[in-house]
Amino acid sequence: MSAYRPTKALLLAIQADPTPAIALLQELNPEMVCFFLEESCKHVVESEVHPALSQMPQRWDWILTPDTTSFPTCHKVLVQKLGPLLNQWNIIQGELAIDLTSASVAMASAMTLVGFPFSTQVFLASSTSPKEETIGSDTRKDTSENPWDEEAPRIRQEACHAFNQGWYDASAHTFRTLEHRISGGSKPMYRALVDIAQGYGLWEQFQYRPAWEKLKSGIKALELASVWGGPPGMDRIISPLKDNLRFLESITLDAKDIKQSLTLDLLAWAKRREDRGQDIEMATRVVLRGLEAAAQYQLSHNHQLKSWDISVEQLPKDMQETCRTCYLNDIDGKYRLPFLAQFQVLAELGDPIGQRFQSEWPKMKSLFDAADHAVLGYGFESLKAERFHQLFEATLKLTGIDAGDLPKFPTLKF
Repeated sequence: MSAYRPTKALLLAIQADPTPAIALLQELNPEMVCFFLEESCKHVVESEVHPALSQMPQRWDWILTPDTTSFPTCHKVLVQKLGPLLNQWNIIQGELAIDLTSASVAMASAMTLVGFPFSTQVFLASSTSPKEETIGSDTRKDTSENPWDEEAPRIRQEACHAFNQGWYDASAHTFRTLEHRISGGSKPMYRALVDIAQGYGLWEQFQYRPAWEKLKSGIKALELASVWGGPPGMDRIISPLKDNLRFLESITLDAKDIKQSLTLDLLAWAKRREDRGQDIEMATRVVLRGLEAAAQYQLSHNHQLKSWDISVEQLPKDMQETCRTCYLNDIDGKYRLPFLAQFQVLAELGDPIGQRFQSEWPKMKSLFDAADHAVLGYGFESLKAERFHQLFEATLKLTGIDAGDLPKFPTLKF
């Protein structure tokens, strides 16, 4: 029985002596083979390698290098031809094995560099070790190695960096690649990290229930994986993940139409954008939406009013006529309070948030004007980050929210 895993495709260096190549081909019996060699060695494949095989590969081809001693030459020809050939053969990443036994230093360097994204096995046979086994007529040592195992920590840091920048799709893709490429017991950990990255990506799109479900399964799997070992720092990551899971649960399982925690999430979303130096205008619009959500919660929770479906009789008397004449939707016949009117109603009803808004409005009007005159308002002026900061702080003051209460996404670093 073969000591090696089933091999879909093999990139194989050939020079003058075909014996190591024949031995490995007999052992692996790959479905597809690409020989990497000089023009002068083609006859070796045709006259010595092929006749020695009891079962021919389903497909085979070769890539010729003009100079086996030149790394730039070997690298250039592999870059140009290996990828298209593997695409033609429908070989996906991870299905290629590489044998460096007969390669020159230049050939081996180029094969390893170009073939790495596609490979999870690299062979290098040696007859110098006392731990040898006989395969055919060749004395060789099983030195199969998965290069992804050693590269995993570096690539994991790239995935963590993408996560910390808010590039959740890219982070999940990289974690998924590691899950599929590495050997051994770390696969469940990377599978869990895929779920976590996807969960935060869904959360960033305000898809709360799918995000909660992804995070819940990911954290459980990560805890199980950490029991069996893992990189240092896993405990420091799991704790804030659980905090976030509880916050998502408070939104997902809250049966009320209008949720107080939504304001916290909207403000946190906007702050993350600003912290990363991204989307200042969109962040500003979301702060305004968060402020409105706070008003909607107060109207609903304290006064049983829904801003998008108001009963005129529920309003203070001096606002009822304005509502009838200005806030009626001709299509569905419902009365909807616009943004500023919501705070006016709250103030008339003696609600603290409405009263604070009315008191602060002379100072805040210029901030609202700046947001409205911006490109994502109805104007054509770029919005300055300073205006976002001022509006964000004013919103915290009006709503009585402490910045420390906002949900914080974790920083992945391990």
